[in-house]
Amino acid sequence: MSTPETEHSHRISQQDLRERSAEILHGLERGEWYAVTRDGRHIGDLVPVRRRAVSRAEFAAASRGMPRLDDRKYHEDMDQHVNADPYDSYDHAYGRGEFAEDGE
Repeated sequence: MSTPETEHSHRISQQDLRERSAEILHGLERGEWYAVTRDGRHIGDLVPVRRRAVSRAEFAAASRGMPRLDDRKYHEDMDQHVNADPYDSYDHAYGRGEFAEDGE
């Protein structure tokens, strides 16, 4: 694993992370990267989330190739495959015949 190669990178220990978490989170918000070490070994990187706004035109262009969704078919599929009652999932699975009884 290599450390991040940017002018905004810092090497921090696990202890630094615990003791300076608020400061490090502020640094992430500013775009800084952190290479985290434990016992002197690089174990991971903390990197800022990259967010990019997409214009309507870009979204429309990317969406053109997507299949159209059929709302009725979607709801039929959901009704068939998703159990709305979280307390009877075992009974629901048996009711659909997903499990064979012993001896069958």
